[in-house]
Amino acid sequence: MSHIISRRNFLRTATLGGALLTTSPLLMAEESSGANDKVNVAVVGVRGRGGDHINGYTGRTDCVITYIVDVDSGVGESRCNEIEKKQGVRPKLVRDLRDILAAPDLDVVSIASPNHWHSLMAIWAIQAGKDVYAEKPVCQNLFEGRALVTAVKKYNRVCQVGTQCRSNAGIRDAIKFIQEGGIGEVNLARGLCYKRRKSIGALGDYAIPENVDFNLWSGPAVYTDPKVTRQSFHYDWHWQRLYGNGDSGNQGPHQADIARWGLGLQRLPNKITTYGGRLGYQAERNNPDYIDAGDTPNTEVSILDYGDKTMIFETRGLETPALDNAAIGVIFYGSEGKLVQESYTRSVAYDKAGTKIREFGGGGDQHHYGNFIECVKSRKPENLNAPAIDGYYSAGVAILGNVSYYFGERNYQPADAIATALANVDNRDDNAATLARTVEHLVANGVDLDKTPLSLGPELHFDTETEQFTNCDEANPLLTRQWREGFVCPSKDEV
Repeated sequence: MSHIISRRNFLRTATLGGALLTTSPLLMAEESSGANDKVNVAVVGVRGRGGDHINGYTGRTDCVITYIVDVDSGVGESRCNEIEKKQGVRPKLVRDLRDILAAPDLDVVSIASPNHWHSLMAIWAIQAGKDVYAEKPVCQNLFEGRALVTAVKKYNRVCQVGTQCRSNAGIRDAIKFIQEGGIGEVNLARGLCYKRRKSIGALGDYAIPENVDFNLWSGPAVYTDPKVTRQSFHYDWHWQRLYGNGDSGNQGPHQADIARWGLGLQRLPNKITTYGGRLGYQAERNNPDYIDAGDTPNTEVSILDYGDKTMIFETRGLETPALDNAAIGVIFYGSEGKLVQESYTRSVAYDKAGTKIREFGGGGDQHHYGNFIECVKSRKPENLNAPAIDGYYSAGVAILGNVSYYFGERNYQPADAIATALANVDNRDDNAATLARTVEHLVANGVDLDKTPLSLGPELHFDTETEQFTNCDEANPLLTRQWREGFVCPSKDEV
């Protein structure tokens, strides 16, 4: 029997038994010695965003990092050295999270791995009785995201999502202002991810870094045996759909979360239409035949219809000017004015005449980790600023937008044909104006839309109860993945 299968059976047996894995070490310690014991943390994935997790916990007096989990032993050892200097205690380095889930000196699993691992790792940790901090997007597909949300509730765990704007005073105050009618009735929000992303290099086979366990790195994703088609192994997976969600699902969940929060939308959209493409790198490389190794769109506009409200999400990876002083932010359109989130910490409200009426500021990632740890200690998940259900709905914006794009990826259309099609997509935005701005920035970046045209996805109708498409059964498989043996995510009915 393999290590993976025996480990899975161990977890299932222990969970059904109840005592071993559904009571956290922190709770047992509190019962015997009071609530002042330090929270023991494992940080998973420490090369990039994991560094912020490390700072978040080593910067507190009530936490200690007892484990580092990383498939790259070189990166892991370096982080262990860094942490030992900061907290005086060296964490243990392991490659496989499952090897420590039964450890008595572990309360919290803090996940900063690549996207395709977020939900499965979180579910394993929750089933083992641990609390979880999971980076955004909390899921790469809806199947695993719904399973995670169900597991959090079933096992009564604390699960915070890394959408830290939820803890920033400047954003919280701005959302409160909107919800109290500061700019009147608000039924339309525009999320913006205008973030320059250069080509990640041409297609080709590149060696896996020698310290990396590629089997574990791949996890639930298809094992590519063992080559990857990107030069930068440790970051550019974001732009390959096996592992990442493109920038709409990388940067985008921050803005989608704020937009959905301000609109008061605690659900997924009813209809989704997306157009876009991976465009402009031919001009960037001065080679009309150049093919970039990424396969997620770098230009993407998703129209998300919630019935009574609308969210537009625009992703642009080429050079583009800000819109209303926002490049990475959200614009809320109200009956009495508008509010523009200009950054993670700053928002500005205007009246209908365009006069500034309020400014909002304040932030800091530490507040988000602090909110999480306080909820871990108090056992009050209802006090979380960014619970799993919110992370799921906000990740779902990118997931559903990408499904429309992927399904229509080969439906290449000239801009005037897209404009005609969008005239039949009923929502509160000026679809023609948004398309015109999109085309303008592409042309300005040297894109020849005759040779590399935009793709138009279908208008997908989505049942928010069953969480399935109702007008396109062929698109429903894109809401999950083909799970690899040993890394199968349980369904919401199996967690």
